[in-house]
Amino acid sequence: MKQLVVDIGNTRIKAAIFGNDMLLKEFIFEDFNSFLEESKIQEFDHAIISSVTYTEDRLKELLDFEFLFLDSKTLLPFKNLYATPETLGVDRKAAVVGARTIFKDCPILAIDLGSCITYDFMDVNDRYLGGAITPGLQMRLKAMNQLTARLPLVDLEQGIIPKFVGDSTVSCLRSGVYYGIQFEMKGFIQEYQEQYHGLKVIICGGDSKIFESLTKDHIFVIPNLVLHGLNRILSYNVNYQ
Repeated sequence: MKQLVVDIGNTRIKAAIFGNDMLLKEFIFEDFNSFLEESKIQEFDHAIISSVTYTEDRLKELLDFEFLFLDSKTLLPFKNLYATPETLGVDRKAAVVGARTIFKDCPILAIDLGSCITYDFMDVNDRYLGGAITPGLQMRLKAMNQLTARLPLVDLEQGIIPKFVGDSTVSCLRSGVYYGIQFEMKGFIQEYQEQYHGLKVIICGGDSKIFESLTKDHIFVIPNLVLHGLNRILSYNVNYQ
């Protein structure tokens, strides 16, 4: 049985084909039309879509195949103790489910480095307790440019870790954002580890590879974690029926 999983984000569309819980193909699309064309030539039995930009009704108008739309009513393979479950982001659900498919019988912390950085925690008894949300890498860089009069808009140089002690305004901005996020993550991870023995941490999302230096025996970087989570949620709903 093949399953199509689709994650429509703010800037890109990520998709994958799974067969018997094995990742067979993975795609990244810069626009919806590219995804639409590819979906017409792929063979699959079931599909799930997570979207922050398209509504379920709009997707039904655009697509010629049936799909499960991930929302607050979708059955999930964990006990959700979030105080406002209707506001829990779809990517956060998928990330923590993806983490659980990889690591069983232990507390898990999924850190998704996207437009925002989200921290999502599930205890050893498969109870989702919540987490935290902070500004993402690009959001921090843009905020310092847009909310000040003189700071320039900069980006991190591809594959280059910024110098810790910045010696120019540009390098200071890069240092502040990069190490600010790094120390933030280390702080969250340390606090969770002190409270929950045996914690496993999975870092995912578009900016996750920038922070691969954080990986240790209990910290893992899995950029496509959300896709694995979507596949598990789809299988859970198919089997439930």
